[in-house]
Amino acid sequence: MNPSSFSATHWHQNATQGRELSLISEEPLSIRVDGHPYSVVMRTPGNETAHAAGFCLGEGIVDSPDDIASIGFCDGQDTNTVTITLSPQRRKAAAAFTDRRFYVSQTSCGLCGKQLVEELYQDIHPIQDDIHLPLAPTLRRLEALGDHQPLRAETRAAHAAALYDQNLDLLTVAEDVGRHNALDKAVGELFLKKCLSEAKLLILSSRISYELVQKAARARIPIILGMSRPTELAVTLADQLNMTLACLAGGGGLFIFTHPQRLHP
Repeated sequence: MNPSSFSATHWHQNATQGRELSLISEEPLSIRVDGHPYSVVMRTPGNETAHAAGFCLGEGIVDSPDDIASIGFCDGQDTNTVTITLSPQRRKAAAAFTDRRFYVSQTSCGLCGKQLVEELYQDIHPIQDDIHLPLAPTLRRLEALGDHQPLRAETRAAHAAALYDQNLDLLTVAEDVGRHNALDKAVGELFLKKCLSEAKLLILSSRISYELVQKAARARIPIILGMSRPTELAVTLADQLNMTLACLAGGGGLFIFTHPQRLHP
């Protein structure tokens, strides 16, 4: 969906003038699983099926594309509702998630940080990937993220998630008003194409929260770079799950918080 144009008054140095500005779109997306409502997320319209697939992978509802029997819009005219039908085998395994939404990805679960990491650690196995990436070219991918953000360039309000392979070739990039949504869209696109295992590096336009680490861990992506510093809980979780976490350093270069062996000069 193209951004909409709105009128605004620009005040600068005690002078005002009229301006036309592009604003990013934000609409609800209802995700239904096996015919039942599961979640409603606010997102930028576009890539709905990939968004729903990536979301369900992050939530633990599916582990493989083969767990999805079908995915699509509930109504050909209604792009704000996506329904996922699970395979018979997966339906039984995922019952705990679909019958009652207790999965710890919900930030209102009331658990303390230590409990949260412990529960996530039990649900998500540490990543064993021993890939190594050269530091300088990897940093350049982070610094150049804006080159892949046309929506941000127009609206100044979009987050992005970009996925790269072991050769630092761009696999996909997604933009959205929400940072979690952008990651779900990028992961979901590769997941549905059955090539998610090629993703080795995730670059985020935002700070790195524990939810984003969790989603990346579910996608088995070993390295995450963000524009802003991670939270303490994100670092703790990444360390437990054997993931490399780094962010842009204010004076240049990278701050590497966990498992630096994957990034070498």
